[in-house]
Amino acid sequence: MRVKDWQRVEFIQNALKEDIGRGDLFSRILDSKRIEAYILAKSSGVFGGREYIEAFKSLFDIELEWKVKDGEEFIFGDTLLILRGDSQDLLSLERTILDIALHASGIATMTKIYVKKIEPYGVKLLDTRKTRPALREFEKYAVRCGGGLNHRMGLDDALMLKDTHLKTINNLKSFIKEIRSKIPFTTKIEIECEDLEMVKEAFEAGVDIVMCDNMPLDKIREVVALRNSYYPHILLEASGNITLDTIEEVAKTGIDAISSGSIIHQATWIDLSMKVK
Repeated sequence: MRVKDWQRVEFIQNALKEDIGRGDLFSRILDSKRIEAYILAKSSGVFGGREYIEAFKSLFDIELEWKVKDGEEFIFGDTLLILRGDSQDLLSLERTILDIALHASGIATMTKIYVKKIEPYGVKLLDTRKTRPALREFEKYAVRCGGGLNHRMGLDDALMLKDTHLKTINNLKSFIKEIRSKIPFTTKIEIECEDLEMVKEAFEAGVDIVMCDNMPLDKIREVVALRNSYYPHILLEASGNITLDTIEEVAKTGIDAISSGSIIHQATWIDLSMKVK
């Protein structure tokens, strides 16, 4: 779950600039002193954000004593982190540290709920590109904290042809053959399909991954059977309006992975609080 150090520090600096601005007004009258604070769980969940919070040590003289790891479950009443440092620093950093933990932990918690539903079937849970602008790296990191896997990070690391792309392609098989000579050797090609005929065309064109988009369960089973019989090397992904109520049935079809944007954009913040001893 490692995120590059410079990315974390830059992220922290931008967040602090947004919140502190020209300086915390309270610090103008506060006599600096050494204090100890802690983050208290006021609800249960899965923790995320440790890697980013660790980056504060590169910018401030603070000590962090962790009681929880990224991806670890916690319950109401747990102490998650003890912080020691200058009172001006810790009081100014309180909101930014909490926001990072709240946002990441909310996504990690939602992701873990989905993952537990499909783990028994050996199906992988993937995220999507439905992330908040400028927060993709952070939000996809939070998905990993919850046990999910990242789909492509952007348009540059995999070629995915959606219905809008397909409208511009006259001959799919010829297109796939030509594009193979223009994209990196290790790059996978995925096609979004809405029916069995489109799936067959994608299989015959030689793609690496087929997405079953908004398909009913019986159609997904047909796709899985066709893949297993004639194209066992092709991966199958299901997506589109898959909820907690339906994801287990989708996993039972024999699909390889299920992608869901809701683990990010429908995640809610859990309840954490910082207290000063």
